[in-house]
Amino acid sequence: MHGDEMTRGRLILSTVAVMTGLLLAALDQTIVGTALPRIVAELRGLESYAWVVTAYMVASTTMVPVAGKLGDLFGRKPLMVTGMTGFVLASALCGQSQDMTQLIAFRAVQGLFGGVLFATVFASIADLYPPRERPKVQGLFGGIWGIASVIGPTAGGFLTDTVGWRWVFYVNLPLGIAAIAFVVLTMPWKRGGSRHDIDYAGAALLATGLVPLLLALSITRDHAWTSPEVVGLLALAAVALAAFYAVERRAREPIVPFELFRHPTFTVSTLTGFLLAFGMFGAIVYVPLLYQGVLGIPATNSGLLITPMMFGLVSASIVTGQLMVRIRRYRYIGTAGIALAAAGLFSLGRVTPATPEIDVVRDLVILGIGLGATMPLYINAVQSALPAAMTGVVTSQVQFWRNIGGTVGVAIMGSILAARLPGRVESAVAALPLPPQALAALPRAGADPQTLFDPARIEATRAALPPGLGATFDQVLLAIRGALAGTLSEVYLYASLIVAAGIVLSLFLREVPLRGRARAGEGDREPAAAAFGD
Repeated sequence: MHGDEMTRGRLILSTVAVMTGLLLAALDQTIVGTALPRIVAELRGLESYAWVVTAYMVASTTMVPVAGKLGDLFGRKPLMVTGMTGFVLASALCGQSQDMTQLIAFRAVQGLFGGVLFATVFASIADLYPPRERPKVQGLFGGIWGIASVIGPTAGGFLTDTVGWRWVFYVNLPLGIAAIAFVVLTMPWKRGGSRHDIDYAGAALLATGLVPLLLALSITRDHAWTSPEVVGLLALAAVALAAFYAVERRAREPIVPFELFRHPTFTVSTLTGFLLAFGMFGAIVYVPLLYQGVLGIPATNSGLLITPMMFGLVSASIVTGQLMVRIRRYRYIGTAGIALAAAGLFSLGRVTPATPEIDVVRDLVILGIGLGATMPLYINAVQSALPAAMTGVVTSQVQFWRNIGGTVGVAIMGSILAARLPGRVESAVAALPLPPQALAALPRAGADPQTLFDPARIEATRAALPPGLGATFDQVLLAIRGALAGTLSEVYLYASLIVAAGIVLSLFLREVPLRGRARAGEGDREPAAAAFGD
């Protein structure tokens, strides 16, 4: 049964079920971050702090392309049920963790099933709705990301402060059980394939290549790019991915049909997604540093800092969904969106300690509008341009390259920040006309600038200073904030240039008319034989 064969009531319930699945996965990515300081304090694992997030990210990204192919073979419903069930069980295990090793392992398992959900949700929309209606629905789905980004950190903080951090994971149980019931009762079944169709060798080699690649990019925050650890992981990834390419060229049902890259709509959509994610994740990671470090604004709830961007993203996503079915040359919506995103990033790079907070809010709204205009557009473009049998593959590939772009972007921009900030801070403090006794009394100011971005530590440092050095301390603080602003300016400039490269790329998108559906897979896409041609 397909969307065009369902009653309106069942179609609405199926849509709600899919939305709940997306909310389940998206909320988990935002709700856990707030609880992490409390978690590492109780489980005594500060040195493993970042791996709680990294384990989930690596597992999820690796699973996305595999799950996309499995959805095409066996149908979206069994994948959705499997993903939700595994995600709920893994959440329960995370809540039961007794040490950081257990938590990291369970987060990796949770990430695998989270990847199944991410790969299945947007492909399910293509099963339920004809091409002309999909952009409108996917625009609404973009709102789920915005909701999760806003309420996740707040909910995580509330649960952590009241019933304890374990409920950050347990909260997934009632939501997940309700979502599973919705999916089982409302979503249509599709006749499945055979286990003999599964590309086991391809899946194994893809995982063998992606895991070390993502780990290498993740550890660049505390390892040099030329360190043996990073180089070794990248070399292993290169060998495994080369073998994956060779295997996929001969596979009967490849996880990644490389012929897809001969199709201009697919190639443009995946590459622009990569470039945009580079800028988006950079903004999300470093905006709190702009607020707290450069502007000196106390921030107890990091979710509120990114709210303006999410407001612009959700609004533009919904509007784009409406415009896309009314404008023939919809590629220019994407071009305009990329230009706005690049402009927003460039403006964020001009923030100084004297910049009004409202200017940062404005820049974030511009960035959000630009990103929101592109997210539903390119997914709908590839779904309409390629055969119905490849919906899961092409949809998951767009998401996969976004994930890779975000990972690469955070790694590169983090490396730039780590390499340039200490020197800038040292130069800024050295340029101040400070007497020797003041320099001796303020050793931590130049050695550990992060200390000065914590309001409690700022006051503690000021209180511990000898009398008469308060004004000098403020001078040092302002100099360090200026040094941070200068370093972030460089980071955002690079990010804006990379995103701006997508402006030219977007002009090569080939629009495919978003026609209505006759029957599943008939009349709404190019014939399979012509899908990779000119």
